[in-house]
Amino acid sequence: MEVQPVNYADLKEVKKGETSKDIRERVDRARQIQLDRYKKENIFSNSQLSPKNIKKYCKLSKEAEIIMEQAFKKYRFSARTYNKILKVSRTIADLDGEDIILEKHVLEAVRYRSIDRQYWG
Repeated sequence: MEVQPVNYADLKEVKKGETSKDIRERVDRARQIQLDRYKKENIFSNSQLSPKNIKKYCKLSKEAEIIMEQAFKKYRFSARTYNKILKVSRTIADLDGEDIILEKHVLEAVRYRSIDRQYWG
């Protein structure tokens, strides 16, 4: 992931971010959500979703659907890339504790894909 330079003044500011413990707890909750969701599917995580299961479990909000369609057209995603973005979006939503994939989840997943394309084609 590309990181922008930091301003010196920003380094002096004291901002309290998430602790490693908080992040670990959030990740553990997301993993448990996935285990519970897929217990009847014989899979363990979003990365294992088949195209059929993507349609079943990667439900987008109306706003997220609009963003996904715009990104699909703008970046000329393949069906495979589309599915990968949906799986990453589902994971981001799980980390947020959301049942439905929201606009911000799709935007984040598309940003990751855009960075990937920038450096690896």
